[in-house]
Amino acid sequence: MIQCVVVVFTLFCPVAFPVKHSLIFSLTASSGVRDIPEFLGSVLVDEVQAGYCDSNIKTAEPKVDWMRKFMKENPQQLEWYVNKCIESQHFFRATIDSLVKRLNQTTGAHILQRMSGCEWDDETGEIRGYIQYGYDGEDFIALDLQTLTWIASKPEAFITKLRWDADQAELDDYKYYYVHLYPDWLKKYVQYANSSLQRTDLPSVSLLQKTPSSPVTCHATGFYPDRADLFWRKDGEELHEDVDKGEILPNHDGTFQMSVDLNISLIAPEDWKKYDCVFQMSGVKDDIITKLDKSVIRTNWVPPSVFPAGAVIGVVVGLLLLLLCITGLFMWRKKTNGFRAANTSDSADRHSDPN
Repeated sequence: MIQCVVVVFTLFCPVAFPVKHSLIFSLTASSGVRDIPEFLGSVLVDEVQAGYCDSNIKTAEPKVDWMRKFMKENPQQLEWYVNKCIESQHFFRATIDSLVKRLNQTTGAHILQRMSGCEWDDETGEIRGYIQYGYDGEDFIALDLQTLTWIASKPEAFITKLRWDADQAELDDYKYYYVHLYPDWLKKYVQYANSSLQRTDLPSVSLLQKTPSSPVTCHATGFYPDRADLFWRKDGEELHEDVDKGEILPNHDGTFQMSVDLNISLIAPEDWKKYDCVFQMSGVKDDIITKLDKSVIRTNWVPPSVFPAGAVIGVVVGLLLLLLCITGLFMWRKKTNGFRAANTSDSADRHSDPN
């Protein structure tokens, strides 16, 4: 998904794996939002980020190996993405400024986002293109590629609809890009990405717990792709109560991780054997099942009443040796002519900071 800490709106694009493929262009511009670039863009192929650009780096970058290979062999397309990134920044900036003035929004942060792209069913050959804009967290305007007319999602977008409907040359370009050109690109991307998109990595699954009274976390990491599920069950039935399920998150190596917590406070020890954690992945026949077993739970917790005996002995011996040294130094200075007795405050200062 787009690399942005602000999520404005989500356009759900139906994807039936593996026969339906998708190419998504996700563009976001902001005004008055700190700590993120004013413009962000991502290209996703089958929901995997393949390229990225923003107003800070001022260029387009492939994000996966197969796309780097494709761009190396097709440098004119990389140049197209770089130019498109720069053009889109100016267009989005001008559009936000226009909307802010028209809607009399003198203060605050504002977000403009466009989700567009195409889907291709490699079994039926069906192609569907789409373009949709959102503004400040709400749907704003969308293009009907069948009638080549814009549909205003709210009254404030009607003026924009009238202006954009009048630009017939732009509408014809949209139809060419989203019905013909982009689907052709998608087919080529799928060919290059075929081995990567069909790769399957199974995760390592662990049970984690902070303290004996804390929930038990079932954590799966290192899996690919992200079409997976992780859940707790009892006696073979999936649990929906006393569980807290996390989102699927990316790892730095391109794989994914997720976790789900189980509240064990009301589970009797003799009933633990009834529970297990299940990891499922689309296209993989066998599930990974991890039994709720105290012996396999990993934790860093140490009972507060337990303190290592070796550490106690070491501290006591160290203090005794330090005391003997200070006492010996005091006596030696007192017996030696020309030397004054050791100042206890000096000794204290020298040993007050062990570092």
